[in-house]
Amino acid sequence: MTTKHIKVTVNGEAHEADVEPRLLLVHLLRDTFGLTGTHVGCDTSNCGACTVHVNGRSAKSCTMLAVQADGAEIKTIEGMAAGATLHPLQQAFWDQHGLPCGFCTPGMIMQSAWLLEQNAAPSEEEIRDGISGNLCRCTGYVNIVKAIQQAAAETRAAAETQASAAAPAAG
Repeated sequence: MTTKHIKVTVNGEAHEADVEPRLLLVHLLRDTFGLTGTHVGCDTSNCGACTVHVNGRSAKSCTMLAVQADGAEIKTIEGMAAGATLHPLQQAFWDQHGLPCGFCTPGMIMQSAWLLEQNAAPSEEEIRDGISGNLCRCTGYVNIVKAIQQAAAETRAAAETQASAAAPAAG
């Protein structure tokens, strides 16, 4: 079988690989790069466990070919935390008990992060609509929604604090 040489940046780190044209992005991330936080759930893009960001957009990596990501900037769940400090969504999922078994959590967090980039103050209805392509088999989504609301509020508060600290003093 022929292979294609691709280059991608994953979580800020450059990677290169020779891949078969049929290799799925999820398998490139997990099997070639060892980033096992992205889960394989349904292989049909129905469950969202494989959600990552590709060039800033939410993407289900189980139905995207690795060759389609050539030259792309990819972010996985492993790229969300800043060192030992959890991303606000990761912390909120922990705080609000939004991760019962944890299988859907990486994809749910990645989808939620993309949602909050699009809308910093989503309503509950907008949150539920925004995560509707990600399935959680353990919950009724109540705690997941609470987690997203917590992260949204904390992110907005941090941005407001930063903005007021950067504003010149009136005098």
